[in-house]
Amino acid sequence: MQEATFQMELPKKAFITNFSMIIDGVTYPGNIKQKDAAQQQYSAAVARGESAGLVKATGRKMEQFQVSVSVAPAAKVTFELVYEELLMRRLGVYELLLKVQPQQLVKHLQMDIHIFEPQGISFLETESTFMTNELADALTVSQNQTKAHIRFKPTLSQQQKPAGQQDTVVDGDFIIRYDVNRTLSGGSIQIENGYFVHYFAPEGLSTIPKNVIFVIDTSGSMMGKKIQQTREALIKILEDLRPEDHFNLISFSSEASQWKPLLVPASTQNVEEAKKYANSIQARGGTNINNAMLMAVQLLDTATREEQLPLGSVSLLLLLTDGDPTVGETNPKKIQKNVKEAIGGQYSLFCLGFGFDVSYAFLEKLALDNGGLARRIYEDSDSALQLQDFYQEVANPLLTTVSFEYPGNAVEEVTQDNFPLFFKGSEMVVAGKLRAQSPDVLSATVSGQLPTENITFQMESQVAKQEEEFQKPKYIFHGFMERLWAYLTIHQLLERMVSTSDAEKQALETQALGLSLNYSFVTPLTSMVVTKPEGQEQSQVAEKPVENGRTVFRHRAMGHKRPRLPGGVALHDGGHDVPNRKSGRSGPLIPFYEKLMSERNPDVGLLSGIVGDYLDETMEETSPTAPPPAPIQAPTFILPLPGQSVDQLCVDIKSTPGPLLLLLSDPDQGLEVTGEYKMEKAQFSWIEVTFKNPQLQVHVSPEHVVVTRDRRSSQYKWKETLFMVMPGLKMTMDKAGLLLFSSPDRVTIGLLSWDGPGQGLRLLLRDTDRFSSHVGGLLGRFYQGVAWGPPDATDDSKRTLWTRGFEFNATRKLKLDYQEGTPGTELSCWSIEL
Repeated sequence: MQEATFQMELPKKAFITNFSMIIDGVTYPGNIKQKDAAQQQYSAAVARGESAGLVKATGRKMEQFQVSVSVAPAAKVTFELVYEELLMRRLGVYELLLKVQPQQLVKHLQMDIHIFEPQGISFLETESTFMTNELADALTVSQNQTKAHIRFKPTLSQQQKPAGQQDTVVDGDFIIRYDVNRTLSGGSIQIENGYFVHYFAPEGLSTIPKNVIFVIDTSGSMMGKKIQQTREALIKILEDLRPEDHFNLISFSSEASQWKPLLVPASTQNVEEAKKYANSIQARGGTNINNAMLMAVQLLDTATREEQLPLGSVSLLLLLTDGDPTVGETNPKKIQKNVKEAIGGQYSLFCLGFGFDVSYAFLEKLALDNGGLARRIYEDSDSALQLQDFYQEVANPLLTTVSFEYPGNAVEEVTQDNFPLFFKGSEMVVAGKLRAQSPDVLSATVSGQLPTENITFQMESQVAKQEEEFQKPKYIFHGFMERLWAYLTIHQLLERMVSTSDAEKQALETQALGLSLNYSFVTPLTSMVVTKPEGQEQSQVAEKPVENGRTVFRHRAMGHKRPRLPGGVALHDGGHDVPNRKSGRSGPLIPFYEKLMSERNPDVGLLSGIVGDYLDETMEETSPTAPPPAPIQAPTFILPLPGQSVDQLCVDIKSTPGPLLLLLSDPDQGLEVTGEYKMEKAQFSWIEVTFKNPQLQVHVSPEHVVVTRDRRSSQYKWKETLFMVMPGLKMTMDKAGLLLFSSPDRVTIGLLSWDGPGQGLRLLLRDTDRFSSHVGGLLGRFYQGVAWGPPDATDDSKRTLWTRGFEFNATRKLKLDYQEGTPGTELSCWSIEL
């Protein structure tokens, strides 16, 4: 007998709809039941000491499903898991995230993604955290106007780690991003099997001016990295405000204080002042959410009443907090009631919960009560980016008071059809059921408000033509639009349950439960009982983890392994003293030798004698008569020269006109490279590469890489495998930390965080013959009309170099070549100083 384990990660927004095991031809299905009924079986399993929970949250976006079963020798077991998810458009793209973790070499491993979009696919890109150039051949992407097929099918040898290891290199994320063609009418109505789905995201609308108040928690618990990241994000967000926007800042701890007495226009001067204020905020004191929110609402009320705000503008409140209220009004229900009454449906409130010490349920209700939404900000090195990304989602309102209308004789049971705001890059989705005697053409009217006028969009869809269109592709689960309608309805009912009264909650729950059971969805109201062969754990239960309060998932893995040091040394854990296991005392981590000496008091003299002898011996051994030669340094830049088959130019910076440098600019290639060089450290604090087509900006610092694509930002660590294929550009990073941007007709740009001698950020260039005649910048000038003088008559290791009226003295020197990564190789090159 052997235990076979099936483990799969799926998106948090997805619902599991089926799981079954086929063992030697016998099917063991998962049965979806009301949670209370499943709970009895779950409790009985726990009482027998069996591990009953199958699903737990993992990371920010995923949940992990895991089940094990004992299998007889030579028996065959097949696991099948089906889950369904509506891909939501965010910042201009749909994103499908798949975790590929076979955890072993697999003889036949295949992944197929089929996309069918009748509107037409406008762009498609793939990204992977495990793909390498060796694996690239296993990935094929075929695409026409409306369909795409992505296949990943690696051979055994492609999966295998080098040097004959039996481990697989296939382990990580595979991401597909795409969007569809859009028109000013802004929509597409799709029909299949008696149900319709209406997608609405119009193009060509101007951004409505917004009035935004940032309400920032500066209590003591925000101290350290949180407040630092909040400052950093706030400064970037303020820079993104448009001149026609109005804004103010409120910081709160035990008391709330406002930056200005009124909302002010986002002029250059006001933004610069606000950035200084944001940079000065300190974390101390308690948490008075109630007073801060009421102060923010009062500011907007006054500005509206006194007509200080632009006509037709949109007013938003953004609350960022990391903890529960501790000062003033501390009853969450009373705060929710006070804020809802104060806002009175006039403004939208968005709540950001920083970390896991805040009650997410409290913030979610606060936001949903007031036409907004809540989002968790995870404590990590990219927390500032998470804040900026969320702001980008709500930064550009395009329409207000949006409503969808369909002929009453044509449709019934329509999902939510009124929305307070439509933001750039998002999408509204409405689904419903066609009546039995519905017309041949389904028409829809969408109306909304612009700052000074109303706007109406008309759409029509031929029922028979649409039905036929969705019957063709073999890979489509037929009846999926009906399931999409049910999925959307359940999600909206669950949301309404958060912000409704207790009296209405029961009716909504009954409705959501009925749909969940009818369509076999594992939702927060249902559970799936997994049956197994006789003699094994009889009932394991899969439940939907709920992001609620401080508990992210219900069944935590017990036990937390902590690295242990000898002698009972305590570790300092997250700002709290951890008990010393031997003494039972609490204390922060202290230097190991101090701890050792204090615990071996009688032998202190002996210990110090050993240390002293060791130091004397070391000093004797490492004190040569002559100082050691200085290590060969890596230059700031190594430039392959056009027309030179072997020679390279090594460039060092010795003086600059200022810290900000334009390194390369080629308008024909749509490329610009800039950087900030710190003379006192003799290294770059950051380098930024910007491409015009596709629109891409990559900002690298010695710590990490930030990729921004159409207002979406992602952060990566150096030496983290990355493989991204976009239309017209490929971006890769290998385990050595070499980040490359390549394209068949472009110069290849490379970036590296070099940790050898002369450490710091480095730039690499390949295929430099592809630069256009318009290339410029500090380095670009070396690719325009370079002329070399003859070697010096007295010293042939010296020459003169001219380019664009500049003259440089070049000397043949030995440098360290960083282009292949650490430790580098010796390189003889012509060296100049700028």
